[in-house]
Amino acid sequence: MAKEKPSMNVVFVGHVDAGKSTCVGRLLFDGGAVSEQEMKKYREEAEKHGKAGFEFAYVMDSIKEERERGVTIDLSYRKLVTNKYEITIIDAPGHRDFVKNMITGASQADAAFLVIAAPSGVQPQTTEHLWLLRTMGVKHINVIVNKMDAAEYSEEKYNSVKEEVGKLLQGVGINPETTAFIAASGLMGDNIANKSDKMAWYKGSTLKDFFDQIPAPELPTELPMRMPVQDVYEITGIGTVPVGKIETGVMKVGQKVKILPGRTGSGIEGEVKTIEAHHEQRSEAPAGENVGINVRGVGKKDLARGDVICDAAQPIPIVEEFIGTITVINHPTVLAKGYTPVFHIHTAQVPCQFVELIAQIDPRTGEVIKESPDFLKNGDTAKVRIKPVGNLALETQKDNPYMARFAIRDAGVTVAAGMCTEITKKKVI
Repeated sequence: MAKEKPSMNVVFVGHVDAGKSTCVGRLLFDGGAVSEQEMKKYREEAEKHGKAGFEFAYVMDSIKEERERGVTIDLSYRKLVTNKYEITIIDAPGHRDFVKNMITGASQADAAFLVIAAPSGVQPQTTEHLWLLRTMGVKHINVIVNKMDAAEYSEEKYNSVKEEVGKLLQGVGINPETTAFIAASGLMGDNIANKSDKMAWYKGSTLKDFFDQIPAPELPTELPMRMPVQDVYEITGIGTVPVGKIETGVMKVGQKVKILPGRTGSGIEGEVKTIEAHHEQRSEAPAGENVGINVRGVGKKDLARGDVICDAAQPIPIVEEFIGTITVINHPTVLAKGYTPVFHIHTAQVPCQFVELIAQIDPRTGEVIKESPDFLKNGDTAKVRIKPVGNLALETQKDNPYMARFAIRDAGVTVAAGMCTEITKKKVI
């Protein structure tokens, strides 16, 4: 069996009309992931709706329908095979969906492309998108200066947008000198999968070639083993089978594990009996793999979605309270002490209460702007103390960044996002 190419998750973000979907659609079509026949169907549909030129966006928009029908995150994204990787492309429509998918979705993005329209340049949401990508720990952030056709392929226009974006990148702690900028037109297909002949001044790669220059994601196999439970099945002849993605470490058959918090809140011990990945039995599975496992001594009533299966020798803490750094994204009014929304952390959903607003901080420098603010509004970043209402397994950014990020949701919207920096462990009785 040929070794599969390493996989990488890439997210495309940007302001509403920057042309993200068109860039992605063009990339998939010119890159051979969408057939001529499929494209013809999108083109006819676009014309029928009086939206000629939107056919490439429709490639990704079919996914939005799937998303609305509740299809899971793994199924709704497009695959693109390059020389080096098997890429999963995530098209992030509005930032609200984007945050939810980035944090609570099964896959973490390894790299991101920020799409900016050359004629309009930086938009108010651009800073927010960048800050969120940083908060979520996306390591490789690249920029596509799109709609170069509408800017008459002007090098001057490209340079001014590049300079503007460069300042924002510096603001969130990213070096613009080492960031890739691609001059492109998704609509016309310039520098997406094929080199453009209209911008002789542009010396960089096409978007498709650029994917192969992104360093391979490092799998966090050296961290303690953590597998948040996505679902639990009862399979005849095998028994109880929890499934999920191994976030960190390596799981092995025969390994002693602890399931936390578990039904009791103090955990359940067991031993890994079998591991199955991609319908094959395995003796071990590293971080990044989606697996179904059977644990000796553990029944269906013992565990549920949101529990974490960990190495028994290095269990994940159950927290009494924790301190996190959050950015408020979309709160209808202001966020104050006593507020108790639902926190989405790995696969868990737990109501948590804000017990103290410690300090409002400058996201660019990390410096304190104001001690003990009375409230936080959209766009504010702050250090806060949080108390879970119930049992929650969580780690700090320093100990395990993969188990430290969270989204805060209320009434169907993502209100804020953040990461845990300090924890007070629960005393196990």
